[in-house]
Amino acid sequence: MTIGTLMELQANLKMLNLSQMARSLDGLLRQARENGIGYDEFLLELTASELQSRAENRLSRRIREAKFPLLKSLETFDLAAVPELDIRLFRDLATGDFIKEHRNVIFLGRSGTGKTHMATALGIEACRNNFRTRFVTCYGLVNELIEARQEKILQRLLQRYARHELVVLDELGYIPFSKEESELLFQVLAERHEKGSVMITTNLGFADWTQIFGDPVMTAALLDRLTHKARIINCNWDSYRLKQSLREKSKH
Repeated sequence: MTIGTLMELQANLKMLNLSQMARSLDGLLRQARENGIGYDEFLLELTASELQSRAENRLSRRIREAKFPLLKSLETFDLAAVPELDIRLFRDLATGDFIKEHRNVIFLGRSGTGKTHMATALGIEACRNNFRTRFVTCYGLVNELIEARQEKILQRLLQRYARHELVVLDELGYIPFSKEESELLFQVLAERHEKGSVMITTNLGFADWTQIFGDPVMTAALLDRLTHKARIINCNWDSYRLKQSLREKSKH
């Protein structure tokens, strides 16, 4: 292939929005000549490089949009440290099927049991499976809602959250809410019922949720929606964080 033809082909690929194929073309052509690769195999390699690049870009975009405070992947969670965890259920959640079915996931347990790590890891897997995901602390979401109401853009914010296929709501129960805050949070969560998935981490059992929302009637209505067809994981094991710290110290 002449340099002119190569440049023209690269330009055509860019015009077709096949930028990775354009970048890979020269190297793959050289490799094909050296190894005697046929046209079919060359074309397969070329298209595979484009698909891989798009998948990587899509994952980066999904993770960026999700706004995880820390990237804690599935691979970095030590399953051996929590033998009480239902591994089969956890691996099933990693497939993202619960999101397709608009089911919720609730992690219940004391601080330090790895709830946030697990929720983050599953959120990253959701991004990997191309689900629109958003990670936010309960306190952070409530602040967003209050500010949006004050700036008269609440409906726009609610619509933005409704577009996410999975909302990971971290640390529910650490701070009680005012009546206005409870009502706004209830609105976000209630509107997602059977339309989008919610993953919640909380240090409180369901019987104590009235402490957060104040109104027992609203709390009961919210629990009814959230727990309907939900996957509930009781993290009643010893502190995962403490086990990890002790393990790190033993290495030194």
